[in-house]
Amino acid sequence: MSQSALVVGPDGLSRCSWAGSTPDYLTYHDDEWGVPVHGESALFERLTLEGFQSGLSWLTILRKREAFRSAFAGFDAEQVATFGDDDRSRLMLDAGIVRNARKVDAAISNARAVLALRADGGLDEAFWSYAPETHRSPTSLADVAASSRESEALAKGLKKRGFVFVGPTTMYAAMQACGLVDDHILGCHRHGERRETGRR
Repeated sequence: MSQSALVVGPDGLSRCSWAGSTPDYLTYHDDEWGVPVHGESALFERLTLEGFQSGLSWLTILRKREAFRSAFAGFDAEQVATFGDDDRSRLMLDAGIVRNARKVDAAISNARAVLALRADGGLDEAFWSYAPETHRSPTSLADVAASSRESEALAKGLKKRGFVFVGPTTMYAAMQACGLVDDHILGCHRHGERRETGRR
């Protein structure tokens, strides 16, 4: 195993090496990343944040997360779906979030797509239906994929449902974050854990 794949923290626990770079990452790694996420608002939040992260550091998004929650009505899809020009202008003036017009528009459009999914099982069912039956545990950072056959299918399926900013790489990141795959490096204290979570 690559020595750079894992880092041992002051508590003596081995973690994926990226978790050791900042306290923010350590907390996110230990408490959230890879934990199965269920519930419409929880998944809508993760999909939205992954879309906003595109081209940026995830640390930037983590540190702005509470501002995103405030700006997007706690990621209540029903409320976000009603956002109009005034809300869009408000969001583009909000220094607490990432002010990108295409990503703001995508979040609003995706909220409407989330509501449309309710008639056919909902976002939770649509998202989790793409979880792979098997997944090879990474033993090094080089083993961690940028996308997969399932993330490509998920991206394609969501686009057909009206979602935008949901490319295969972004969707694989969402699958990692939401626990559809366990990409904690073999030897990480979180590898193989299965804990349910979700802001419903």
